[in-house]
Amino acid sequence: MKITVLLENTSTQSNLTAEHGLSLLIETKPHIILFDMGQSDAFAKNAERLGIDLALVDTAILSHGHYDHGGGLKAFLARNHTAPVWVSRYAFEPHFHGPERYIGLDISLQGHPGLRFAGENTVLGEGLTLYTCSQMERQHPMDNSGLQVKENGVLVPEDFRHEQYLLAEAQGRRILFSGCSHRGILDIVRWFRPDVLIGGFHFSGLPLDETLAGYARTLNSFQTEYYTCHCTGVSQFEFMKQYMPRLHYLSCGQTLWL
Repeated sequence: MKITVLLENTSTQSNLTAEHGLSLLIETKPHIILFDMGQSDAFAKNAERLGIDLALVDTAILSHGHYDHGGGLKAFLARNHTAPVWVSRYAFEPHFHGPERYIGLDISLQGHPGLRFAGENTVLGEGLTLYTCSQMERQHPMDNSGLQVKENGVLVPEDFRHEQYLLAEAQGRRILFSGCSHRGILDIVRWFRPDVLIGGFHFSGLPLDETLAGYARTLNSFQTEYYTCHCTGVSQFEFMKQYMPRLHYLSCGQTLWL
């Protein structure tokens, strides 16, 4: 499996655009998968600079309905007219950070014929499954970080029912992709116990203290190799690294072979 970071908050190459967001290209033997699309068309322009033709993508996935992962959806749909884009049926709900800052998707795209609405567990192909984990038992409190969704005209705390995770299973290995891990990275790792986890931890707002160190120790107790990015936070990554020798950071332009 080859994974190319099309977009992330940081970049390893001066000719590639970095922005607050995430987009990964996942190449398996039978599939070319786009996982998230950043907040603009920057991921698509970066793909062009890397010699990647997005028209060859055969499956696209939106991890959740926030702008920094789905803002580039329109740009992808303009470049690829055949790949289904798998989204949660809740992805287009109105999401907010505070009462005035809309952080959701472009609602005009909700009826686009290229969209496919995933269920609780959706098999995309051999060894590829989307999970929502909405029925899974929690051991840790879920921090919504002030994120809200509008229901019947009223803003209520997010439950992240629009979030989904891609599990790729091949050659006896379990590789999990998580955009932001809003449901809680500690529980997500416990639920799946993957060999490899790729994605954000949503720790960027946390102080570098004993609480974060405890999270790092818990994650390190699993036999998982972690490749994190985006909403984990660079300072938080560097702090956690001292407790997690199997923790690595992915920046825009990097390629990972698994």
